[in-house]
Amino acid sequence: MFTIGPQGTGAAVPDAALRTGDQPASRRARFGLDALNFFLADVRDGLGPYLAIYLIAVRGPEHGWNEATTGLVMTIAGIVGLAAQTPAGALIDASSRKRSIVIAAALAVTLACLALPFVTNFYVVAGTQAIAALAGTIFPPALAAITLGLVGPKAFSRRIGRNEAFNHLGNAVSAGIAAGTAILFGPVVVFWLMAVLAGLSILAALIVPGRQIDDTLARGLTHDERQGERPSGLSALLGNRPLLLFALLCFLFHLSNAAMLPSVGQLLTKVVGQEEATSLIALCIVAAQCVMVPMAAMVGTKADGWGRKPIFLTAFAVLALRGALYTLSNDPFWLFAVQCLDGVGAGIYGALFPVVVADLTQGTGRFNVSQGAVATAQGLGAALSTTLAGVTIVTLGYSAAFLTLAAIALGGFLLYLAAMPETLNFAARKVSSRTR
Repeated sequence: MFTIGPQGTGAAVPDAALRTGDQPASRRARFGLDALNFFLADVRDGLGPYLAIYLIAVRGPEHGWNEATTGLVMTIAGIVGLAAQTPAGALIDASSRKRSIVIAAALAVTLACLALPFVTNFYVVAGTQAIAALAGTIFPPALAAITLGLVGPKAFSRRIGRNEAFNHLGNAVSAGIAAGTAILFGPVVVFWLMAVLAGLSILAALIVPGRQIDDTLARGLTHDERQGERPSGLSALLGNRPLLLFALLCFLFHLSNAAMLPSVGQLLTKVVGQEEATSLIALCIVAAQCVMVPMAAMVGTKADGWGRKPIFLTAFAVLALRGALYTLSNDPFWLFAVQCLDGVGAGIYGALFPVVVADLTQGTGRFNVSQGAVATAQGLGAALSTTLAGVTIVTLGYSAAFLTLAAIALGGFLLYLAAMPETLNFAARKVSSRTR
């Protein structure tokens, strides 16, 4: 079998050349992957922080919506999503139709969110967001697998950094459009924007040549390793102690991080009103995403030289600082400035998460199911985060909630520092220690 040459010239290149991970992806594949990460950025997370603004500001207490009920809806969606994380990874490992799965998931997320303005019942609202969360679990393992299958393990960390840079740039552009139009059209503008971006995401997925995605590389195997592969299943996850520790750290990161931006959105709604809050939260997202672009690019270029651990520790430290700084003032400009720090922590986390999982699962053939398993812990932290923050806000106030989230991030920093090994060249060091 043959594929198109790496520069889109039409030159035939044997598929075996791709299997070593040395053959660069074609120009069309690189362009499609850039576009997919850019346009899918606003679709993959559903309504995100806009959900809290919409339910509290538009629906309001007269329909039974406050910080606690909104947090409960987000927790229900989070629980459904986290239950699907590992099966989603297993599906991507097993499937050779990764692009089709991404397209189906984008449609499901978009339709579920577009239904929200037409429903008012708590259970129906929770159901729509659960569907969006369920479909959203597909995107992280699918994009990482497509990337690994296109570029191979040697170029994976650099390409993941580029993916994340385009993802954050897409978030910044879409949030900027939302900020500029919400004053004229209200919070409902985010629904229109999502529909447009979903269509563009589908077109981008179709640009990526399916034949160039090596499904064996996409699972974290080389073709030589595949010959002697034995099913590893759950044992590949439970028997990998560093992977389990990393899952716990991801849980702590999202237990701290997930509720910060929605909580800021709720606070802004009370301070400045719903229209201004929608625009301000969109500007917060724009600013943070603009910081994430260079951060993700930096991770992609430096992670192989500096190692993963010092960069990940920086993400935890900045997250703890951000939570503490929120408590110093309710001024919208101060909250906006502090939110910019999200670009450092989240930018590092997004770029390093698949890289660390790939480090810890190299040669197992369970890269994507392991991503899903760790993302389950991550999703559990995010789901509990919104309820924890919502209940704390209602009972003790916003400052207590932000300090609680900051303390969790500090705990994650200390645990990573003391217990998590450096994962750069982890597989090679593990083999070397066994042969001594």
